[in-house]
Amino acid sequence: MGWLWWVGGALLLGVLEMVSLDLVLIMFAGGALAGGVAYALGAPLVVQFVVAAVAAVALLLLLRPWLLRHLRSRVDLPETNTAALLGRPAVVVADVDGMTGRVKLAGEVWSARTADGSVLPPGTAVVVARIEGATAVVAAAAPAPRPDAPPATGAASA
Repeated sequence: MGWLWWVGGALLLGVLEMVSLDLVLIMFAGGALAGGVAYALGAPLVVQFVVAAVAAVALLLLLRPWLLRHLRSRVDLPETNTAALLGRPAVVVADVDGMTGRVKLAGEVWSARTADGSVLPPGTAVVVARIEGATAVVAAAAPAPRPDAPPATGAASA
């Protein structure tokens, strides 16, 4: 009857994995199933826990990286957190230099600085190069070509 506790734990961890979608809790569920198998084979309680722990760690170290690699090759996973902000446009709201400043980024005001130490006045369009802690490291955005401007040529016209 004790194997039911192991199977129940595995099912609970499997349901929680459906919420987290991180492929960690399902590895613990595999460990719980291994503990249940150890119980069914008549192993003492300490051995059951050791088997469950070893199986869970083995699944985490061996199976999870392989699963994540194959999942990422099939599905584009959306960037989240600070990784989603890289390359995003922002607007300077307070002078930005190599030490301090403020930019409006994704609807929020962020502390910012420039990587090269240049000074950018308010209203300047910038692009996020990287995020360091709670500070956006920005660079001036390249100006967009005007639609009414003539195309640039390699030689100067006389």
